[in-house]
Amino acid sequence: MAHTCRGTINLATAHIDTEDACNIVLSSGGRTYHLKASTEVERQRWVTALELAKAKAIRMMNDQSDDSGDEEPTSQSDRSELQGTLKILVSKLDDLSTCNDLIAKHGAALQRSLSELEGLKVPVEGGEKIKAVNERATLFRITSNAMINACRDFLDLAETHSRRWQRALQYEREQRTHLEETIEQLAKQHNSLERAWREAPTLVSTTPSAPTANKGGSERLHKEEASDEDGDTEYFDAMEDSPAFITVTATENTQQRRSQSNLSGASGGQPNDWNQDNNMSPGHNDVSGKELQPCRQRRTRVPDKPNYSLNLWSIMKNCIGKELSKIPMPVNFNEPLSMLQRLSEDLEYHELLDKAARCDSSLEQMCLVAAFSVSSYSTTIHRTAKPFNPLLGETYELDRREEFGYRSLCEQVSHHPPAAAHHVISQRGWTLWQEITIASKFRGKYLSIMPLGAIHLHFHSSGNHYVWRKVTSTVHNIIVGKLWIDQSGDIEIVNQRTKETCQLKFSPYSYFSRDVPRKVAGVVADSGGQAHYVLSGTWDDKIESAKILQSSRGGSGSEGKQKTVYQTLSPKLLWKKYPLPDNAENMYFFSALALTLNEQEDAVGVTDSRLRPDQRLMEDGRWDEANSEKQRLEEKQRAVRRRREADASDALDEECEYDSGKEYEGYQPLWFHQRRDSVTGETNFVYKGGYWEAKERQDWSMCSNIF
Repeated sequence: MAHTCRGTINLATAHIDTEDACNIVLSSGGRTYHLKASTEVERQRWVTALELAKAKAIRMMNDQSDDSGDEEPTSQSDRSELQGTLKILVSKLDDLSTCNDLIAKHGAALQRSLSELEGLKVPVEGGEKIKAVNERATLFRITSNAMINACRDFLDLAETHSRRWQRALQYEREQRTHLEETIEQLAKQHNSLERAWREAPTLVSTTPSAPTANKGGSERLHKEEASDEDGDTEYFDAMEDSPAFITVTATENTQQRRSQSNLSGASGGQPNDWNQDNNMSPGHNDVSGKELQPCRQRRTRVPDKPNYSLNLWSIMKNCIGKELSKIPMPVNFNEPLSMLQRLSEDLEYHELLDKAARCDSSLEQMCLVAAFSVSSYSTTIHRTAKPFNPLLGETYELDRREEFGYRSLCEQVSHHPPAAAHHVISQRGWTLWQEITIASKFRGKYLSIMPLGAIHLHFHSSGNHYVWRKVTSTVHNIIVGKLWIDQSGDIEIVNQRTKETCQLKFSPYSYFSRDVPRKVAGVVADSGGQAHYVLSGTWDDKIESAKILQSSRGGSGSEGKQKTVYQTLSPKLLWKKYPLPDNAENMYFFSALALTLNEQEDAVGVTDSRLRPDQRLMEDGRWDEANSEKQRLEEKQRAVRRRREADASDALDEECEYDSGKEYEGYQPLWFHQRRDSVTGETNFVYKGGYWEAKERQDWSMCSNIF
């Protein structure tokens, strides 16, 4: 190098890896370089050049020294065994050398005898010479056989000890690789902690006079710190998916000055804005609904999860590329809740909607709706188990009208593809409904879960109608390692009445990102696209909102995109996750609501998930019986489907024969029917009524026997 380089890495011991089409990762011990090429072709040229350079470096290292004999055995017994083996090998080598000398001696004598034989003229002398040649040939044969036997003994002994040494060497290599990976992981964690520590002070330090300039100063400070990092620091290039805006919090004086002047900025906010209200406790959500004493005491625990082992690979290796709902899974992978009950868990933070129904401002209401949409993912952070696939026609009711004012009903309306319809009506001024179809693919290392379908929320007094869709969930380390879940993608919430929008971005987890993990950021804008609130937080902890005072166009980011700088008031808490119950790690990491979902209740429908026998057996810890019962239920459902398909085929034949014009009607859900949505234009299932009336009459005669 003609100039000072930032760091070096030993290619002879480096690991070269490609992450995607353009990224290259070089790692050696605790040092990691992240490189990015402009094109895939350029990346391949670099990988080829690096591999060639690595091979050359290995050859140079081997030529300079051979360290294989430098390491001493770890114990006296190993040392003695090695010395004994070496003595035997040396003695065998001496035998080979002696045989070699004898072969050379007798071979020379044989050659001379043959030469003399060629010059013979007398037949009598020829007979004597031929006899001598035969004797020497015999000696040569005997000596050669001895050498061959000695070589065979040497080879057998060498192969026996070679296998032992190969096993020992392989073990040491695996240990070394494991140690290097561990050290590399520790180095990454160390760097993450260092970055978090460096960034912590800058989050609260702002300058009243020039907030935008302060942001630039913070960035310069980061650059100066980065230039002083030691050789173990990871280097990052071409950061992607950075937010399209920068938020700067104004100080108290700035807030007063802004509110007293005409510079109300983007939102035209008033000094008595709702976001200035400090009455919300940081540890609790709006507790107006929680203050009511429940009419019944609900359970606070379920039986502890048994510790059963299972060979995961033997099941998963045949599942790659298949639809998850079509794979016969044992209950060992499940949690004792159905997908309908998991869908009902979205209502855990229903008080956000209760509060939103009381809002006069639709923009404030939008912030709370956005917080509610994020809160539904908070229970998934530790919930790596799979819920039970509902049977066709299975239902689940969650009646909390006396405690919290709402009633919820879910029904499995389709089995292939699996689809569930959900309807909730609250006495506190809102109605929510959705039809969710789960598309999932097993990719070998991870599982992608894509919920399809729109969620509708209608507020009775204002008429505001909100529509949004869920993001993609990904379960990582399916085969090896600890399972963990990530949420990624974008949510767009639209108020169909006012055309106000909220754009939320769920950032995927990445080793290369300096952002906090599980980050969610978004902006609430009016119908003209003018931003009014900034939302920030994480989907597993909390969401805050900050009212925008002023916005301006900032400098270009790393990819040349111009970012917007929002000057905001201090952020206020919208939603905070409730802590998990005690001993949650042994109860499938269920939340307080989840613990009550499968609790036995009287008067529920005969198709309710609480009455599903395999799920109940699993909750009680009787997993072997649950697996048998699960197979029975699935086979029963398949038999019903075959009968239904046969009826459809017969009806089609009859229609063709008699031309009656009567079309066969396939399976129809009991409590939901298909209607075309006037907002989205999609055809989906909506509640048609009748369930709660049937419950009051305790008349379930119209229900099928699915269990």
